[in-house]
Amino acid sequence: MSQTTIAAMPHRHRLYEDLLALPLGTLMISFGIVLFTKATVLTGGAAGLALLLQFAIGADFSLLFFVINLPFYWLAFRRMGFAFTLRTVAAVALISLFVWATPGWFRIEAVAPLYAAIVGGVAMGLGLLALARHRTAIGGVNILALYLQERHGLRAGWVQLAIDGAIFAAALFLLPLDKVALSLVGTLVINAILAMNHKPGRYMAVS
Repeated sequence: MSQTTIAAMPHRHRLYEDLLALPLGTLMISFGIVLFTKATVLTGGAAGLALLLQFAIGADFSLLFFVINLPFYWLAFRRMGFAFTLRTVAAVALISLFVWATPGWFRIEAVAPLYAAIVGGVAMGLGLLALARHRTAIGGVNILALYLQERHGLRAGWVQLAIDGAIFAAALFLLPLDKVALSLVGTLVINAILAMNHKPGRYMAVS
């Protein structure tokens, strides 16, 4: 077997690596969400919908995020299997817990909105990348998009784009235009990190 073939073979993650990825990835995502919340900036997906509802009705993000994801676990189980679903449930629960607990750990008195959008986006992007490399998701929107693609032939990327577009369109009626623009900046940062670093063949380890 050639050196190239050996290098290209996927390496299976050890259990402790998967277990470490969960708190590390979710802590980074939670920090990004706390910055977004402080600056009244949102993103797409289930986290974006929870932030939008928080800004609209003042409800707690942690509770909203956890509840929004509940209907999608069955889809995750059917499409991705039990192990993926279990890791995803754990990730959602940890993010909900960490976002709820963070104000008791440290307080952010003020933050520049542009800084929050960029640094929060970096933190969330790196956290999502860490989880994705251990076959873990944090939201039902992507699971729903994959399910609709499989069952009804709708392109997952377009479905997710449409849902995110609806979230940002609703934000136009709730947030100032500059906050919506910063939300787009933060979301662009998140997606750029994932697009540059989460490519087929770049990282071969599997869970």
